[in-house]
Amino acid sequence: MTPAGQLAAAIDLLADIEADARPADAVANSFFRNRRFIGAGDRREVSTLVWGVLRARRHLGWWLEKFGAEPTPRLLLGAQAIFTGMTVNKIALAFTAGRYGPPPLTELETIVLEKFAGHTLEHPNMPDAVKYEVPDWIMPRLEAQFGPALKAEMDAMAQTAPLDLRVNALKATRDQAILALAAEQLDARPTPYSPWGLRLAGRQSITQGKAFQDGIVEIQDEGSQLVALLVDAKPGMRVVDFCAGAGGKTLAIAMTMENKGHIVACDVSAPRLEGAIKRLRRAGVHNAERHLLEPGDKWVKRQEKKFDRVLIDAPCTGTGTWRRNPDARLRLKENDLAEILPKQAMILDQAQRLLKVGGRLVYATCSLLQEENEMQVTAFLERHPNFGRVALSDPVPEALHGPALRLTPRANGTDGFFGAVLERTA
Repeated sequence: MTPAGQLAAAIDLLADIEADARPADAVANSFFRNRRFIGAGDRREVSTLVWGVLRARRHLGWWLEKFGAEPTPRLLLGAQAIFTGMTVNKIALAFTAGRYGPPPLTELETIVLEKFAGHTLEHPNMPDAVKYEVPDWIMPRLEAQFGPALKAEMDAMAQTAPLDLRVNALKATRDQAILALAAEQLDARPTPYSPWGLRLAGRQSITQGKAFQDGIVEIQDEGSQLVALLVDAKPGMRVVDFCAGAGGKTLAIAMTMENKGHIVACDVSAPRLEGAIKRLRRAGVHNAERHLLEPGDKWVKRQEKKFDRVLIDAPCTGTGTWRRNPDARLRLKENDLAEILPKQAMILDQAQRLLKVGGRLVYATCSLLQEENEMQVTAFLERHPNFGRVALSDPVPEALHGPALRLTPRANGTDGFFGAVLERTA
C-alpha cells in the first residue's frame, strides 16, 4: 500500500473504532480480517497511525474543540501528524483523490490544521484528566492511589507496552525458548520477575511462528504470570481457576503442577471457555477440565471444601491495562465501576466455599483502583473471619514480598495488577 492508502485505511479503522462499542483491538481484528489484501507490514503501519491517535485522543480532542472543529477521524489523524513533526503541506499530499487515497483536505480542514502550527501537544490550560488521558471522574481515585507519583505513573501508562511471553516449562526451558525464537529472528530477553517470562520490544507478530505453534511460548504479560505464581500450585493439588476466560492463567498453573493433580477452569462465558481448548492442546496440558458456571448451577455446592487453591482473576475495570488498550480509558464510565464492585464481592463469597481448611484463595485484578483491590479484600475478611491474609513470600521474587502484589508499568514494567493471598483457617 502507498502511504496515502495506509492513511485511508487508518481513517476507516478509526471511524469503525469510534462507532463500535467493542474494544479497539477486536474492531481492528474484524477490520483486517475483512480486508485480507492488507499485508502484515501495512497492518502494522495502519495500526501505528490509529493507536497513536487513541493514545492522545483527549489531547487531540481538546485542541480541536479549542479551534471549534469536530474531532473527525480525518482531523484527528491530521492533528496527530502535525504533533509528530509533519507540515500541513506534507499532510495535504497524503490526502489525495487517487484510487486508494483519502479525498483531499477541504478548505475548512486545511484552516483547522494550520491553526496547530507552532503548538505542542501539551498546553498549560489543559485539565489534568486531559493531560493524563483519563476520564474526569477517575482523577480523585488515581490521586488517592498514587499521590505525588501520579504524573510518572500516567506517563508510563501512556507508553506502548512490550510483548511479553511465558515459556511453557512443560515443553522447554527459558534458554531453549530464547534459541527457538532467535531462529525466527526474534530477540527475546528474560523478564526481571517471572521465572518463565520473556520480553520482545514493540508490537511483533509471533502467532504464526514455530515456537508459538509448538506450544513452547504463550503470549502473557509478566504481571499476569506473577498472579499465576501467587497461586503456588504444586503437583497433585486440586485447583480452580474461577474466572478462567480463555485459560491463560489455567495454562500457567497447570505448568507449575507439572500436569499432575487436577485443575478446573470455570467461567460464565461458553465462548471464552471454548477458546481455551486449542490453547490447552497446544500447550500439552492434560490435567485441566472446563466447567461453565450457569444460573442455578449446583457445581460449587457439590464441590465445597474440596480444593487446595482457588484463583479469582476477577472481572474489573481493566485500568491496569490502559497502555495496551488506550481506547478503554475513554469508554470507562463511573457506573461501570459501581456495577463491577458487587459482582466482585459476590464472586469472592461464592468461590471461597470451594476451599479446604488450609487452602488458599488468590484474589487478583488488572485494576489500579483501591475499591477493586485492597478495599475488596478488607471487606471480604470482615465477612469471612475464618480467612486470614498471607504475606507474599517464595516463590514470589523477594523484591515483590509484602502484604500484597501491586504492579504498575512505572514501578515494574508490567501491566497494572493487584494480587492478595488469603488462607482458610477454619
